[in-house]
Amino acid sequence: MARGCAFLGSEVAILCGAMSWVSERNLVAAISNAGGFGVIACGAMSPELLDAEIAATHALTDKPFGVNLITMHPQLFDLIEVCGRHRVGHVVLAGGLPPKGALEAIKATGAKVIAFAPALSLAKKLVRSGVDALVIEGMEAGGHIGPVSTSVLAQEILPEVANDVPVFVAGGIGRGEAIAGYLDMGAAGVQLGTRFVCATESIAHPNFKRAFLRASARDAVASVQVDARLPVIPVRALKNAGTELFTAKQREVAASLDSGAVEMAEAQLQIEHYWAGALRRAVIDGDVEHGSLMAGQSVGMVTKEEPVADIIATLMAEAAAALEKRAA
Repeated sequence: MARGCAFLGSEVAILCGAMSWVSERNLVAAISNAGGFGVIACGAMSPELLDAEIAATHALTDKPFGVNLITMHPQLFDLIEVCGRHRVGHVVLAGGLPPKGALEAIKATGAKVIAFAPALSLAKKLVRSGVDALVIEGMEAGGHIGPVSTSVLAQEILPEVANDVPVFVAGGIGRGEAIAGYLDMGAAGVQLGTRFVCATESIAHPNFKRAFLRASARDAVASVQVDARLPVIPVRALKNAGTELFTAKQREVAASLDSGAVEMAEAQLQIEHYWAGALRRAVIDGDVEHGSLMAGQSVGMVTKEEPVADIIATLMAEAAAALEKRAA
C-alpha cells in the first residue's frame, strides 16, 4: 500500500466511497482520523453548502481528505474554486469524462485529480489527459453502476495502467483478503463504501443501518429498465417497496407515451424525477420502504455497528494475514 499511502498522504490506502448524505463531515473526518482517506460526497450541493461542509470537516480533522465532484454539476467550476480556496489536496471526479478545462482548473489549485475508469479504453484516455490516479469500480458496488464486475475490470486494467498512475479498486470489497488480492495484482489501494455505512460515526438513520445489517448480498439488486425509450442508469440498492413501485411507474409512463398522453421529453423527465430525494428520505428520514437504500453486494458482510477505527483495523489485519500466508 506504500504507493497509495504516499499519494493520498494517509496511513492506509483505503478511500471511503463518496455516498450522498452518508459521506459527510462526521464520517469523512472519522475515516481520516483512523488512518484512512475520507471523501466528502458533494453530489448536488451548491458551492455555499460545499464551502460549509469542507470547513466543518477541517474543524474535525487535521488529516488529509478529498472531495468527490460530479462532472455533470452545472456549477462544477465554482465547486472546484471552493475546493481550491480550502486547499483540498485531492478531488475525485465521478459521473463521466471531465468537461473541457476541468482537469486544468483542479490542477491549478495544486490538488491531485482522481477519476473513475469503467473501461480500459477510458482508463488510458484519462491517463493521457493528465489525471493523477484512477478508481476502477465494478458493478458489485452500490449506487450508480456499470456493467462489468470488479474482478474482470481489475484483470483488464491493472496490468495496463498500474505502472503509470496509482489505481484504487472498488466494488464488492468487504474483507481484507480481497484487499490483499487486489494489492497483489498491482493496485495502490482500495475504495470501500458499503462497509462504512454502519460505522458508529455514520449519521445514517438507525432504520437505514438496520436494513443494511439484515441484508444479504442478493438483496442488493440493480434497477431494471422496462422500456428502451425511457433510459434508466442502473443503480444498485436494497430491494424495497420503492423498487417495485419504480418498475410500475416505468410501465405507467410507457403506456402514457404509447397513448400519446405525454411527449417523450416529459416522459423521460417523469422517470428521472421519480427517485429525486429518495436517498435523503432513506438515509436521513429513515423511510426504508419508499426511500432509496443504495448498497453494494458486500452488504452481507456488514454485521454490526462499530467504530470506523475498528473497521479499518479489522480490514488491515485480514489483509496482512492473507499476504503473510502467501509469502510463507
